[in-house]
Amino acid sequence: MSHFIVGITGASGTIYASRLLLHLKNLGHRVSVIFSDAAKEVVAFEKQGKAFDLADEILEINDFFSFAASGSASFKGMAILPCSMGTLGKLASGITDNLLVRAADVCLKEKRALVLVPREMPLHAIHLENMLKLSKTGATIIPAAPHFYTNPETIEDLVDTVVAKVLTHLGVENNIVPSWGSSCD
Repeated sequence: MSHFIVGITGASGTIYASRLLLHLKNLGHRVSVIFSDAAKEVVAFEKQGKAFDLADEILEINDFFSFAASGSASFKGMAILPCSMGTLGKLASGITDNLLVRAADVCLKEKRALVLVPREMPLHAIHLENMLKLSKTGATIIPAAPHFYTNPETIEDLVDTVVAKVLTHLGVENNIVPSWGSSCD
């Protein structure tokens, strides 16, 4: 069992985070969650709040005494989904003014898995430059761009095409979505 942090920011698409949490828990992992203030409102608006009852703990955004703020803490990695451009920009600039971006910064400096799932579109040059900067630093950028070759039948099936990719890049083996070339019937 590994320990992961799931960060949720104020961008729309909190279903990605709730599905990731569900799959991590079903696969037997420990999960700590950090919400930005705006994320709490978006989670309520998008009716995803119940899913976060599965979290092992909710970390407070301004608690810099949390384990997640320290490089000596033993968590395997982190995903921020959805990742707002504001959070992505702070992280690209080294601004760690809350626990969510500090925990992500810890992942970068300690060479742990960090997956960012932006849900913004269209993107302008600053967004793209920030993503490139973070990619060069070791983060994995996985846009919330679901695929359709598995013929998803529900919104959850569609969301899981992105979540499966996030799990893979966190180093979590899964079979929630068939890989390309396997049976997609």
